[in-house]
Amino acid sequence: MFSDMGRDAASLAPMTLAFVPWVRAALARGAYLGFIAEEDGVAIGGAGLMILDWPPHPLDAQPLRGYVLNVYVAPHHRGRGVARTLMTRIVDEARSRGVRVVTLNASDAGRAMYERLGFEATNEMRLLVPREASA
Repeated sequence: MFSDMGRDAASLAPMTLAFVPWVRAALARGAYLGFIAEEDGVAIGGAGLMILDWPPHPLDAQPLRGYVLNVYVAPHHRGRGVARTLMTRIVDEARSRGVRVVTLNASDAGRAMYERLGFEATNEMRLLVPREASA
C-alpha cells in the first residue's frame, strides 16, 4: 500500500517491524479489526477498523469511536467496488458495536467514495511533534 503511494522500502522497514507486534496485540484485545477481500482465495484488498476509547462528546455520548485505516485494493482490482464493499462491512461492524462516529484520513483517490458513503470533511488538524535533538 505505502509502496503504491511512493514510499521507498528502506523508509517502510522500521514501520513494518513495529507494525507486526502492534497489530497482533491490537487484534488480540479487539482494538483492531481487519477486513480482507478475496478473489479465488487470494487477498485483493483490505482495510482496518480501530475501536478507540473516546470521551463522551456532543456528537455522541457513547465512549467509543471508530478509526478506519489501511484501506487498500490491488491496482488491477480497483474500480470494481472492492473498497466500497470493505467500507460497507466496516460501517456495519461499527454499527453492530454501537460505534456511531467513524473517522478516517482520505486519500485524493478515495475521497469521492468516502463522501458517497456519507463521510464528511471536518476541520481536524494534525501536528507531527519533532523529536528531541540528540545530545
